[in-house]
Amino acid sequence: MSHLTLAGLSEDGRRLLLVSDTGEEFTLTVDAKLRAALRGEHARIGQLEIHMDSALRPKDIQARIRAGETPEAVAQAAQTTIDRILPYANPVLAERAHVAERAQRSSVRRKSGEAGVRTLGDAVLSMLSPLHVSTETLEWDAWRREDGRWTLTAQFSTAKRKGIAKFTFDAPGNYVTTENDDAKWLVGEAVAATKEPRDDLRQARERRLTTAPDELPLGDDALDLVSESPRAREEQTVDLTDTAPLIRAVDEPDLSPTPEPLADEPVAHEHPSTRPVIQPAAQEADHAADEAPRPAKKKGRSSVPSWDEIMFGGGRAD
Repeated sequence: MSHLTLAGLSEDGRRLLLVSDTGEEFTLTVDAKLRAALRGEHARIGQLEIHMDSALRPKDIQARIRAGETPEAVAQAAQTTIDRILPYANPVLAERAHVAERAQRSSVRRKSGEAGVRTLGDAVLSMLSPLHVSTETLEWDAWRREDGRWTLTAQFSTAKRKGIAKFTFDAPGNYVTTENDDAKWLVGEAVAATKEPRDDLRQARERRLTTAPDELPLGDDALDLVSESPRAREEQTVDLTDTAPLIRAVDEPDLSPTPEPLADEPVAHEHPSTRPVIQPAAQEADHAADEAPRPAKKKGRSSVPSWDEIMFGGGRAD
């Protein structure tokens, strides 16, 4: 290592002129770091470096670490390396670990009406001991909120449950409260059962099985109805071949023409009550089997004399 000797000051007063033992000349810029080093302010040197290489001040770095951010995230925000911010982050990380340890010795606030006082550490131990899980496997962390309280977390993993328990730690009151179901489970409190996820397909199938026959199926059930085999549809069809004529005989009026009366026959005016009732074809067949048709009664007509009778007289021989 070469030894340099101060030879003078540059004309503008911003650089020191240094000369080595071999006569080689060097210059050194006079800045705030050099002045701090000459005054023995070594901490000041680190602060000056962070101001020059970081977009965040040391106070901002510590505030973000105390609020729960990781050194990696803060280094990225500061546009610098982790090694540059660790001198300011480490004291705050130690503070967070101390608060997490203190919170485990604080009491768990119970609901109104519940008796007894227990610490958070004892409650967690009572829950994990029967499961043969050590409390040392939990990863505790804490960070300060804007309201002055601390958020406390515990990451755990057991055969029955795993997750991240979340608590709120009140340092002046020295107590913690649970903030999620994982925290309640970890201290042995009852946790509401998780609702079964909705299964629309299963519910649609159940509705199809319980649908009444006279109801019109919708959605997937309508597709099932369309996809039925032709044989099934044929079995559900009613044959009306023999029934149709009987229905028509009842519903259709008799449109056959009424014979005109003879000239010497009086026209009979039928009373509505004496009109024949039109019966179905099946009933007419039964009446035809019981009663024989009666011959129509012919009325007499006056005879017309022939030509011989007119010319020679006399009547038609009987």
